[in-house]
Amino acid sequence: MNEQRIIIAGFGGQGVLMIGKLLASAGMEESREVSWLPSYGPEMRGGTANCNVILSEEPIGAPTVTEATCLIAMNLPSLDKFENDLVPGGLLVFNSSMIPRAPQRTDIVAIGIPANELALEQGSLRVANVVMLGVYLAHSQAVRMDTLETVLREILGHGKEHLLEINLHALKAGMNFASAAAAPAALG
Repeated sequence: MNEQRIIIAGFGGQGVLMIGKLLASAGMEESREVSWLPSYGPEMRGGTANCNVILSEEPIGAPTVTEATCLIAMNLPSLDKFENDLVPGGLLVFNSSMIPRAPQRTDIVAIGIPANELALEQGSLRVANVVMLGVYLAHSQAVRMDTLETVLREILGHGKEHLLEINLHALKAGMNFASAAAAPAALG
């Protein structure tokens, strides 16, 4: 695995920090070097939130991501702020439910996903973040699915284990969307 330097950004309450925590915890579970650096405004819910996650086989010098290999943008202000932090050839996963424009860069791989709609199909808008995570994992293979499922169980704990199934369905919906988006168009 190459070093993954990920920026995850959106409004507070969209589960941005949870995606980061899931990735960092799964990386630790797989004995990787990891860092997780959350950042959020004083408003928290409704304000801006982002986190930097690094997954590596080598020691990590600093937790701040300035040259991202991936940006997961949950809303337009996040895309506006962080699009230029992607390295050429980097992966942009953006929530097309909340971002009405195409990315401005043409030297990156961009995947727009209607995360809100797919989350609602799973039963709750609150799992849009996990749908986005599924798209990222389908493209990056950054952590194994079974590891992520184990970590998800741990993070949800006994008090929220009833949310496990909907989160697993959301993760698979994102992965399926990514697979369908990457498949060549059928010849008619």
